[in-house]
Amino acid sequence: MSYATLAGRTALVTGAASGMGAATARALAAHGTRVVLTARRADRLTALADTVTAHGGQALAVTADVTDPGAVRAAADRAHEAFGRVDLVVNAAGVMLPNPVAAGRADEWRRMIDTNLTGALTVIGALTPDLVAAAADGAPADLVNISSIGAHIPFPDYAVYGATKAALTYLSQSLRTELGPRDVRVTNIEPGLTESELAGHVDNARLAGQLDGMADAFGTLSADDIADLVAYTVSRPRHVNLRQIVALPTRQA
Repeated sequence: MSYATLAGRTALVTGAASGMGAATARALAAHGTRVVLTARRADRLTALADTVTAHGGQALAVTADVTDPGAVRAAADRAHEAFGRVDLVVNAAGVMLPNPVAAGRADEWRRMIDTNLTGALTVIGALTPDLVAAAADGAPADLVNISSIGAHIPFPDYAVYGATKAALTYLSQSLRTELGPRDVRVTNIEPGLTESELAGHVDNARLAGQLDGMADAFGTLSADDIADLVAYTVSRPRHVNLRQIVALPTRQA
């Protein structure tokens, strides 16, 4: 299976400080893609960039919070200065803060909406011109959004998180009607139980224990599993759009 088409491309990956974002950046760089790493934790980004470089890849670490439009714009500018036009965008930044809606955790609601939905939109808005220009020149151009199985399978106490992911899944579907005719591929990936730092954000002991129990019962995907899916998807011939991928541990129904 050839990933040769990834060589020489330029990707901007959000949420690259850990989990699926970091794994995706490593996977793309291993196939010759120049990677722009964005997240809030500068030390993690620098360490990852150093690792990529040590293995012969090219990486630029740019500290940026996707909830800050100015920081996103600055990250895009830094990418252009270092590597030129971005032809691959991976929205992997996300936060999961489950609690009953009756708990009234408006702070958590805002954080999930701002990161999972508005943040993704901000990145898309900043880099869509790059993607359209790349496609117009006959090059592959990809937008990949990392959603969740929670987008269409409800879990008690995950209503707001699921709503943000459902919105991201719908956004991906709708963007295909705008960008597909311009030869920009849009892929939405919905992982099931996957090892990541998301579970560490949960401040509800009952729900944290529930997650642990599900992981024990079903097993989990690794971040590298999702990264491999991203690399496979964006390395297909430019006329092939793998539009929707649901990836679950085999034991998770």
